[in-house]
Amino acid sequence: MFKKMPVIAIEEHFWDHELAAESKGSEGVRSPEHLKRLYDLSELRLKEMDEAGIDIQVLSHGAPSTQKLDASIAVDLTQRVNDRLAAAIARHPTRFAGFAALPTANPEAAARELERCVKDLGFVGAMICGLTNGMFHDDERFWCIYERAEALGVPIYFHPSFPDAGVSSVYYDKYAKEFPQVVRAAWGYTVETATQAVRLILSRVFEKHPGLNVVLGHMGETLPYQLWRIDQALKRPGHDVMHFRDHFTRNFYITCSGHFSTTALVCAMMEMSMDHIMFSVDYPFVANKPAIDWLETLQLSHTDMQKFLNGNARKLLKI
Repeated sequence: MFKKMPVIAIEEHFWDHELAAESKGSEGVRSPEHLKRLYDLSELRLKEMDEAGIDIQVLSHGAPSTQKLDASIAVDLTQRVNDRLAAAIARHPTRFAGFAALPTANPEAAARELERCVKDLGFVGAMICGLTNGMFHDDERFWCIYERAEALGVPIYFHPSFPDAGVSSVYYDKYAKEFPQVVRAAWGYTVETATQAVRLILSRVFEKHPGLNVVLGHMGETLPYQLWRIDQALKRPGHDVMHFRDHFTRNFYITCSGHFSTTALVCAMMEMSMDHIMFSVDYPFVANKPAIDWLETLQLSHTDMQKFLNGNARKLLKI
Protein backbone atom coordinates (compact mmCIF):
# COMPACT_ATOMS: atom_id res chain seq x y z
CA MET A 1 0.00 0.00 0.00
CA PHE A 2 2.66 2.55 0.98
CA LYS A 3 4.47 2.18 -2.35
CA LYS A 4 1.69 4.20 -3.94
CA MET A 5 2.27 7.09 -1.53
CA PRO A 6 4.95 9.80 -1.62
CA VAL A 7 7.64 9.18 1.00
CA ILE A 8 9.30 12.10 2.81
CA ALA A 9 12.27 11.27 5.05
CA ILE A 10 13.07 14.13 7.39
CA GLU A 11 16.24 13.23 9.32
CA GLU A 12 18.75 12.62 6.55
CA HIS A 13 22.27 13.92 6.98
CA PHE A 14 25.09 15.43 4.99
CA TRP A 15 28.43 16.95 5.85
CA ASP A 16 29.97 20.17 4.66
CA HIS A 17 33.74 19.91 4.14
CA GLU A 18 34.57 23.22 5.80
CA LEU A 19 32.42 22.57 8.85
CA ALA A 20 33.47 18.93 9.21
CA ALA A 21 37.08 20.04 9.33
CA GLU A 22 36.27 21.83 12.61
CA SER A 23 35.10 18.61 14.31
CA LYS A 24 37.67 17.37 16.80
CA GLY A 25 38.37 13.88 18.03
CA SER A 26 36.13 10.90 17.35
CA GLU A 27 33.13 13.04 16.38
CA GLY A 28 34.94 13.96 13.19
CA VAL A 29 35.70 10.33 12.32
CA ARG A 30 33.36 8.26 10.16
CA SER A 31 33.76 5.17 8.05
CA PRO A 32 34.73 5.63 4.39
CA GLU A 33 31.28 4.43 3.30
CA HIS A 34 29.56 6.97 5.53
CA LEU A 35 31.85 9.76 4.36
CA LYS A 36 31.19 8.95 0.73
CA ARG A 37 27.47 9.37 1.33
CA LEU A 38 27.70 12.33 3.70
CA TYR A 39 29.54 14.40 1.13
CA ASP A 40 27.34 13.35 -1.78
CA LEU A 41 24.32 15.52 -2.54
CA SER A 42 23.63 14.26 -6.02
CA GLU A 43 24.12 11.00 -7.91
CA LEU A 44 24.74 8.40 -5.19
CA ARG A 45 22.21 9.85 -2.75
CA LEU A 46 19.52 10.17 -5.42
CA LYS A 47 20.23 6.66 -6.70
CA GLU A 48 19.77 5.17 -3.23
CA MET A 49 16.63 7.24 -2.67
CA ASP A 50 15.19 5.96 -5.95
CA GLU A 51 16.06 2.35 -5.13
CA ALA A 52 14.22 2.66 -1.82
CA GLY A 53 11.28 4.66 -3.14
CA ILE A 54 12.04 7.79 -1.10
CA ASP A 55 10.77 10.89 -2.87
CA ILE A 56 12.15 13.70 -0.68
CA GLN A 57 14.94 13.96 1.88
CA VAL A 58 15.02 16.86 4.33
CA LEU A 59 18.77 17.44 4.64
CA SER A 60 20.50 18.42 7.87
CA HIS A 61 24.14 18.68 8.82
CA GLY A 62 25.26 15.70 10.87
CA ALA A 63 26.43 16.04 14.47
CA PRO A 64 28.09 17.91 16.01
CA SER A 65 27.14 20.41 13.29
CA THR A 66 27.71 23.98 14.48
CA GLN A 67 27.06 23.50 18.20
CA LYS A 68 30.71 23.19 19.20
CA LEU A 69 32.00 26.13 17.18
CA ASP A 70 33.59 29.03 18.97
CA ALA A 71 31.45 32.15 18.82
CA SER A 72 34.26 33.97 17.00
CA ILE A 73 33.81 31.83 13.86
CA ALA A 74 30.34 30.36 14.25
CA VAL A 75 28.23 32.98 12.49
CA ASP A 76 30.14 33.39 9.25
CA LEU A 77 30.92 29.68 8.91
CA THR A 78 27.32 28.66 9.52
CA GLN A 79 26.10 31.08 6.88
CA ARG A 80 28.46 29.57 4.35
CA VAL A 81 27.30 26.05 5.24
CA ASN A 82 23.66 27.02 4.82
CA ASP A 83 24.34 28.80 1.54
CA ARG A 84 26.07 25.72 0.14
CA LEU A 85 23.20 23.50 1.26
CA ALA A 86 20.71 25.86 -0.39
CA ALA A 87 22.67 25.65 -3.63
CA ALA A 88 22.57 21.84 -3.50
CA ILE A 89 18.83 21.88 -2.89
CA ALA A 90 18.35 24.28 -5.79
CA ARG A 91 19.95 21.73 -8.11
CA HIS A 92 17.34 19.14 -7.09
CA PRO A 93 14.40 21.17 -5.76
CA THR A 94 11.83 18.38 -6.05
CA ARG A 95 13.99 15.88 -4.14
CA PHE A 96 15.57 17.86 -1.32
CA ALA A 97 14.53 20.31 1.40
CA GLY A 98 16.68 21.68 4.19
CA PHE A 99 17.00 22.26 7.91
CA ALA A 100 19.24 25.19 8.75
CA ALA A 101 22.33 24.85 10.89
CA LEU A 102 22.38 27.56 13.57
CA PRO A 103 25.35 29.33 15.19
CA THR A 104 23.97 28.80 18.68
CA ALA A 105 27.16 30.06 20.34
CA ASN A 106 25.65 33.45 19.44
CA PRO A 107 21.90 32.99 20.08
CA GLU A 108 20.78 36.34 18.65
CA ALA A 109 22.74 35.66 15.47
CA ALA A 110 21.25 32.16 15.40
CA ALA A 111 17.74 33.62 15.47
CA ARG A 112 18.64 35.95 12.60
CA GLU A 113 20.18 33.08 10.65
CA LEU A 114 17.04 31.00 11.12
CA GLU A 115 14.96 33.83 9.67
CA ARG A 116 17.36 34.29 6.75
CA CYS A 117 17.34 30.59 5.97
CA VAL A 118 13.55 30.36 6.05
CA LYS A 119 12.72 33.58 4.23
CA ASP A 120 15.62 33.82 1.76
CA LEU A 121 16.75 30.21 1.29
CA GLY A 122 13.42 28.42 1.66
CA PHE A 123 14.49 26.10 4.50
CA VAL A 124 11.76 24.33 6.46
CA GLY A 125 13.18 24.64 9.99
CA ALA A 126 16.45 24.11 11.82
CA MET A 127 18.37 21.33 13.51
CA ILE A 128 20.42 21.69 16.70
CA CYS A 129 22.84 18.87 17.53
CA GLY A 130 23.62 18.20 21.16
CA LEU A 131 24.67 20.89 23.61
CA THR A 132 26.15 24.26 22.68
CA ASN A 133 29.64 24.14 24.09
CA GLY A 134 28.35 22.20 27.11
CA MET A 135 25.13 24.18 27.62
CA PHE A 136 21.59 22.79 27.39
CA HIS A 137 19.18 24.83 25.28
CA ASP A 138 16.56 25.45 27.94
CA ASP A 139 18.70 28.39 29.06
CA GLU A 140 16.80 31.62 28.46
CA ARG A 141 19.59 33.06 26.32
CA PHE A 142 18.41 30.64 23.60
CA TRP A 143 14.76 31.63 23.81
CA CYS A 144 15.16 34.24 21.10
CA ILE A 145 15.61 31.30 18.70
CA TYR A 146 12.32 29.78 19.82
CA GLU A 147 10.53 33.11 19.57
CA ARG A 148 11.73 33.43 15.97
CA ALA A 149 10.83 29.83 15.12
CA GLU A 150 7.32 30.34 16.49
CA ALA A 151 6.90 33.57 14.50
CA LEU A 152 8.15 31.90 11.32
CA GLY A 153 6.01 28.80 11.87
CA VAL A 154 8.90 26.35 11.57
CA PRO A 155 10.09 23.61 13.95
CA ILE A 156 13.39 23.08 15.72
CA TYR A 157 14.71 19.53 15.45
CA PHE A 158 16.83 18.47 18.43
CA HIS A 159 19.36 15.83 17.42
CA PRO A 160 21.93 14.07 19.60
CA SER A 161 25.64 14.64 19.71
CA PHE A 162 28.33 13.23 21.98
CA PRO A 163 27.47 13.51 25.68
CA ASP A 164 29.40 15.94 27.82
CA ALA A 165 32.87 14.59 28.60
CA GLY A 166 32.16 14.55 32.33
CA VAL A 167 29.00 12.53 31.79
CA SER A 168 30.79 10.09 29.53
CA SER A 169 33.56 9.62 32.08
CA VAL A 170 31.13 8.64 34.83
CA TYR A 171 28.47 6.83 32.81
CA TYR A 172 30.15 5.16 29.86
CA ASP A 173 33.95 5.01 29.92
CA LYS A 174 34.05 1.60 31.60
CA TYR A 175 32.36 0.03 28.56
CA ALA A 176 33.13 2.47 25.75
CA LYS A 177 36.14 0.59 24.40
CA GLU A 178 34.38 -2.76 24.15
CA PHE A 179 31.01 -1.28 23.15
CA PRO A 180 31.70 2.11 21.53
CA GLN A 181 28.07 2.66 20.49
CA VAL A 182 27.00 2.78 24.14
CA VAL A 183 28.21 6.39 24.10
CA ARG A 184 26.34 7.06 20.88
CA ALA A 185 23.19 5.53 19.44
CA ALA A 186 22.87 2.63 21.88
CA TRP A 187 22.31 4.87 24.91
CA GLY A 188 24.36 8.07 25.31
CA TYR A 189 22.58 9.95 22.53
CA THR A 190 19.19 9.01 23.94
CA VAL A 191 19.96 10.14 27.48
CA GLU A 192 21.33 13.49 26.36
CA THR A 193 18.53 14.33 23.94
CA ALA A 194 15.72 13.14 26.18
CA THR A 195 17.20 15.30 28.95
CA GLN A 196 17.29 18.23 26.53
CA ALA A 197 13.57 17.78 25.84
CA VAL A 198 12.62 17.36 29.51
CA ARG A 199 14.51 20.50 30.43
CA LEU A 200 12.81 22.47 27.66
CA ILE A 201 9.40 21.59 29.04
CA LEU A 202 10.41 22.28 32.64
CA SER A 203 11.78 25.67 31.62
CA ARG A 204 8.21 26.69 30.65
CA VAL A 205 9.33 27.89 27.23
CA PHE A 206 6.14 26.39 25.76
CA GLU A 207 4.03 28.49 28.08
CA LYS A 208 5.65 31.62 26.69
CA HIS A 209 5.76 30.28 23.13
CA PRO A 210 2.80 27.91 22.79
CA GLY A 211 3.16 27.80 19.00
CA LEU A 212 6.72 26.44 19.13
CA ASN A 213 7.11 22.98 17.62
CA VAL A 214 10.02 20.67 18.47
CA VAL A 215 10.99 17.45 16.68
CA LEU A 216 12.81 14.51 18.23
CA GLY A 217 14.17 11.57 16.26
CA HIS A 218 14.71 7.93 17.21
CA MET A 219 11.07 7.37 18.13
CA GLY A 220 11.08 10.23 20.60
CA GLU A 221 14.23 9.28 22.53
CA THR A 222 12.18 6.96 24.87
CA LEU A 223 9.91 9.79 26.06
CA PRO A 224 6.59 8.47 24.69
CA TYR A 225 7.16 5.32 26.73
CA GLN A 226 7.93 7.40 29.84
CA LEU A 227 5.21 10.07 29.50
CA TRP A 228 2.74 8.74 32.03
CA ARG A 229 5.36 8.25 34.74
CA ILE A 230 7.07 11.61 34.19
CA ASP A 231 3.73 13.43 34.21
CA GLN A 232 2.48 11.62 37.31
CA ALA A 233 5.72 12.12 39.23
CA LEU A 234 5.79 15.84 38.49
CA LYS A 235 2.25 16.17 39.88
CA ARG A 236 3.16 14.70 43.25
CA PRO A 237 3.00 16.99 46.31
CA GLY A 238 5.79 19.53 46.53
CA HIS A 239 5.93 20.37 42.82
CA ASP A 240 4.85 23.47 40.93
CA VAL A 241 2.01 22.95 38.47
CA MET A 242 3.42 21.38 35.32
CA HIS A 243 1.37 19.73 32.57
CA PHE A 244 4.29 17.81 31.11
CA ARG A 245 2.32 15.28 29.11
CA ASP A 246 0.13 17.97 27.58
CA HIS A 247 3.14 19.96 26.39
CA PHE A 248 4.83 16.90 24.93
CA THR A 249 1.81 15.64 23.04
CA ARG A 250 0.94 19.12 21.74
CA ASN A 251 4.30 20.75 20.99
CA PHE A 252 6.49 17.79 20.09
CA TYR A 253 6.69 15.67 16.96
CA ILE A 254 8.76 12.53 16.69
CA THR A 255 10.31 10.55 13.86
CA CYS A 256 11.30 6.90 13.52
CA SER A 257 14.86 7.72 12.45
CA GLY A 258 17.07 4.71 13.03
CA HIS A 259 14.40 3.02 15.17
CA PHE A 260 12.24 0.69 13.11
CA SER A 261 10.31 -0.98 15.90
CA THR A 262 6.62 -1.70 15.54
CA THR A 263 6.11 -1.99 19.29
CA ALA A 264 7.72 1.42 19.82
CA LEU A 265 5.58 2.89 17.04
CA VAL A 266 2.39 1.52 18.60
CA CYS A 267 3.34 3.02 21.97
CA ALA A 268 4.01 6.39 20.34
CA MET A 269 0.71 6.25 18.44
CA MET A 270 -1.20 5.54 21.64
CA GLU A 271 0.48 8.40 23.51
CA MET A 272 0.73 11.04 20.77
CA SER A 273 -1.59 9.94 17.95
CA MET A 274 -0.33 9.42 14.42
CA ASP A 275 -0.72 13.17 13.83
CA HIS A 276 2.64 13.77 15.54
CA ILE A 277 4.77 10.95 14.09
CA MET A 278 6.82 11.18 10.89
CA PHE A 279 8.96 8.89 8.82
CA SER A 280 12.72 9.18 8.55
CA VAL A 281 15.70 6.91 8.00
CA ASP A 282 18.78 8.58 9.59
CA TYR A 283 20.69 8.22 6.32
CA PRO A 284 23.54 7.45 5.83
CA PHE A 285 24.19 6.22 9.39
CA VAL A 286 21.30 3.84 8.77
CA ALA A 287 20.68 2.51 5.27
CA ASN A 288 17.40 3.14 3.48
CA LYS A 289 16.54 -0.53 2.93
CA PRO A 290 15.90 -1.56 6.57
CA ALA A 291 13.45 1.32 6.90
CA ILE A 292 11.57 0.37 3.76
CA ASP A 293 11.56 -3.32 4.67
CA TRP A 294 10.00 -2.37 8.01
CA LEU A 295 7.32 -0.24 6.34
CA GLU A 296 6.21 -3.32 4.41
CA THR A 297 5.39 -5.08 7.68
CA LEU A 298 3.23 -2.31 9.17
CA GLN A 299 -0.50 -2.87 9.38
CA LEU A 300 -1.67 0.73 9.46
CA SER A 301 -4.81 2.21 8.02
CA HIS A 302 -4.48 4.07 4.73
CA THR A 303 -5.04 7.35 6.59
CA ASP A 304 -2.41 6.69 9.23
CA MET A 305 0.16 5.49 6.69
CA GLN A 306 -0.39 8.63 4.63
CA LYS A 307 0.13 10.83 7.69
CA PHE A 308 3.25 8.90 8.65
CA LEU A 309 4.92 8.90 5.24
CA ASN A 310 4.18 12.42 4.04
CA GLY A 311 1.08 14.12 5.43
CA ASN A 312 2.43 15.22 8.79
CA ALA A 313 5.71 16.38 7.26
CA ARG A 314 3.88 18.40 4.61
CA LYS A 315 1.73 20.03 7.26
CA LEU A 316 4.52 20.77 9.74
CA LEU A 317 7.24 21.70 7.25
CA LYS A 318 4.98 23.17 4.56
CA ILE A 319 6.65 21.07 1.87
